Amino acid sequence: MEFKANCGIWGTMFGVPCIVADNFLKLASGQQIKVLLYLLRNSGKDCTAEEVASGTGSTVQEVNEAVAFWEQVNVFSATNPDRTAQETSVPAAFPMTAPGTAVIHAAEQPEPTEKPKNMKHQKQNLTPQEIYKRLADSPDIAALKDAVENLLVGLNHTRLNSLIWMYDYLGLKTEVIYTLIKYCYDIGKTNQGYIDSIASNWAENDINTLKDAQEKVTEMLASHDFCKRIAKTFCMTRNLTSNEREIADKWQLNGYSFELIEYAYELTVEKIEKPSFKYIDAILERWKQDGLTTVSEVKNNIASYRKNRASAGKKEDDFNADEYSVIVNRF
Repeated sequence: MEFKANCGIWGTMFGVPCIVADNFLKLASGQQIKVLLYLLRNSGKDCTAEEVASGTGSTVQEVNEAVAFWEQVNVFSATNPDRTAQETSVPAAFPMTAPGTAVIHAAEQPEPTEKPKNMKHQKQNLTPQEIYKRLADSPDIAALKDAVENLLVGLNHTRLNSLIWMYDYLGLKTEVIYTLIKYCYDIGKTNQGYIDSIASNWAENDINTLKDAQEKVTEMLASHDFCKRIAKTFCMTRNLTSNEREIADKWQLNGYSFELIEYAYELTVEKIEKPSFKYIDAILERWKQDGLTTVSEVKNNIASYRKNRASAGKKEDDFNADEYSVIVNRF
């Protein structure tokens, strides 16, 4: 589909710097673009942050942050350094590049240096200007940005800052970073905090080759699918907590069948009326110690227990769940 602007119906127009369209439509957030357009429309007029916020549907803090962003990348110039935080103005003339040049005249930033080991994973906060310069200086980071663009919705300043952090500060290779982000995309968890936590974990555990990353992703996908099946089996409407995931990972590692886990779940609900992972884990651990690996073996064990009770003169319906819990589960 082709698009064509109908300029004849617009009436009065105002200018937008070419550098904005050429370089910042992806880097800037929606709020920053709205604040920019509002201020450009009112070029030369002093506007309070409250007025801009009202006109753009933003908060006062978002307006101040947006203005700071455009000043940092030299789209705006601070003509009145003594103005208060609540006063925002756009000079009648501000730095603009000629059409097609798209050049940012930014102060030179030093190249990232190796951080001390105890600060290796500390998150840096780069300015938009620093981010743009790093993208321009590093073909690897620029290529990584293009590769993950379809995976991360809203590849904004925060996400770009994290990409650079993973590459420059954590020392992860681009193919490893892409593999990590693709995994997060595949499981539907692309919030930046989650991605950053995995990146830190991989850096700490020296997972920094494509082979190691792919093996780790295979392991994590298996754990993810196992936990989802556990949640479904237990009729849970939420995700597992970190402690519950640790217990579920233990079950997967021990090779418990889902039939056995489900049966332990049913016994637990009958006993305490809720799916306690610790209680279920204790049951499964006891069965493992007794060499019971299938539901039929467990049922035969229970039947044998009841038979022994009957031979001792107790009725079958005189089954004491608490007593069985002590014998079988050893709490």
